[in-house]
Amino acid sequence: MTTSYINGLPMDRQRPLDPPDEIAAVRTHDPISPMTYPDGHEGWLVTSQHAARAVLASPSFSNLVAKMHSPVERPGVRDMNFEIPPGMFNRMDPPDHTRIRRMLTGQFTVHRMHALEPRIAKIAEDRLDEIEAAGPPTDLVTSFALPIPSLVICELLGIPQEYRGTFQQDSATMLNLDTPPEDINSAYLALCQTLSSVVNGKRANPPDDILGGLIAEGQLTHEELVTIAMILLVAGHETTANMLALGTYTILQHPDQRAALLNDPAAAVEELLRYLSIIHLGPVRSALRDVEIEGHLVRAGQCVTISVPGANRDPEKFADPDTLDVTRDAHGHVAFGHGIHQCLGQQLARIEMRIGFTALLRRFPSLRLAGGVRFRTRMTIYGVHTLPVAWDK
Repeated sequence: MTTSYINGLPMDRQRPLDPPDEIAAVRTHDPISPMTYPDGHEGWLVTSQHAARAVLASPSFSNLVAKMHSPVERPGVRDMNFEIPPGMFNRMDPPDHTRIRRMLTGQFTVHRMHALEPRIAKIAEDRLDEIEAAGPPTDLVTSFALPIPSLVICELLGIPQEYRGTFQQDSATMLNLDTPPEDINSAYLALCQTLSSVVNGKRANPPDDILGGLIAEGQLTHEELVTIAMILLVAGHETTANMLALGTYTILQHPDQRAALLNDPAAAVEELLRYLSIIHLGPVRSALRDVEIEGHLVRAGQCVTISVPGANRDPEKFADPDTLDVTRDAHGHVAFGHGIHQCLGQQLARIEMRIGFTALLRRFPSLRLAGGVRFRTRMTIYGVHTLPVAWDK
């Protein structure tokens, strides 16, 4: 490859709810386009639904960190040690990934997720009671969107109350694209130390939670258990919290969609997942061998970055893709990924969003924005930092 159509993954949004305009321009030119990565690596950018699925489902691509090149500039990341810790299944290839994923799938059963619905509803209503008692205005991120998935994943994993105060801050530090590597490492080590204590506390008598179940199986080392707990804890609250907050902002910007959401919240959640696509920085895969994707030869060692916002706004898959329509059939989106690394907790996230959106909008039918909103452009997961809202008492 001698020339590139685009330099690095576009991140600057002209409108907060739409992908960068360059993403649509790249897709129109070619849904698989050459891209120069910030470190000079010559790879590819995928912006279409079909090509995204082809890459994510192909065994010819690796998810190992050591093979990756970042599609955006990150301070000091090039000098970091990319050796993954034991148990980091989300950055493994088969058969290592298969071994751990199989055990986790046995813990994240559909029955277990649906059994949580009454508890999730109670958490949501309790938060709304506190918000209503305090009166308007409120920052919906800190009072509602973040507490719900945080409490749910802590209960699911069995994280004791005394350990719940710091993990959100550590998570935010690790996910900020501008965080220096030494601060990322410090936050990571602090979180692992906390979770190591949690795992040790469960060993004598493993309880009926996910970590207890993994301990009882006896197939994972202590280091693997700690890393797995860290991944589930961070992923289990950051993504859903940002969907709850950004999704609420989106509905407030599209008041004509509110009634339809309340009428069929399950369909509305799928459309919001498609429309917002908060995983806006990849995923990235590295070719293990020469492989052809839709007429393009990807050479062994080349990285391919998937634009999830681009794929989920692909007009070949979704009619009028830049229009929010919570009544549309949005199934088939790749907001949760695709293939063997598809999001493990996607059913839990759907339940939390369905319950959260309906509880909030029914409790406060006059809910409205009450100030400026700060968007998470420089974060690995898109969303809002703050969401000030008010309502009629």
